[in-house]
Amino acid sequence: MSQFINNQSIRRKKKLLGELSEFPEGIMAIGRLDEHSEGLLLLTTDGKVSEQVRSKKVEKEYYVQLDGNITPEAIKRIQEGTEIGLRNRKYTTLPCKAHKLDPPPNFKPRTKKIRDDRHGPTSWMSITITEGKFRQVRKMTAAVGFPTLRLFRIRIGTITLDNLEAGGVIEVDQFRISEGD
Repeated sequence: MSQFINNQSIRRKKKLLGELSEFPEGIMAIGRLDEHSEGLLLLTTDGKVSEQVRSKKVEKEYYVQLDGNITPEAIKRIQEGTEIGLRNRKYTTLPCKAHKLDPPPNFKPRTKKIRDDRHGPTSWMSITITEGKFRQVRKMTAAVGFPTLRLFRIRIGTITLDNLEAGGVIEVDQFRISEGD
């Protein structure tokens, strides 16, 4: 879980981020990954950096495995903004970048299998957003008829996941929004 403290009355059997490694006092995750998502998570002790990363100026890119073979029409709907449910009301996401990934990325198989080939085809796409609403990418793909099976955040601003292993940590001296910063 991408949090440092348990804020629920019942302790689940899930490990919290703070239990995985020694981190400096005052460290916080910038944004979160839900328990079914994988990929890049930035940590900081600087509240200004956290605010900057969560702003709409910073791109967050995700690779998403979808149930079914994504169509050009569905990709266009995602690019133009998709109506999703958010806190019991409708919300239209901002326009974003999206395209099919062909060939698909070569991630390690999940330890818990999602499904097998008899359930039909899957496809992969890249979605780059600048906002970060609750489960936004999953809601966007479901709204266009292609539910998310697997989700990886691979980039935040100029920082990329590259070949970092699961649970791996690297220190970044400075956060830049784009290559020119």
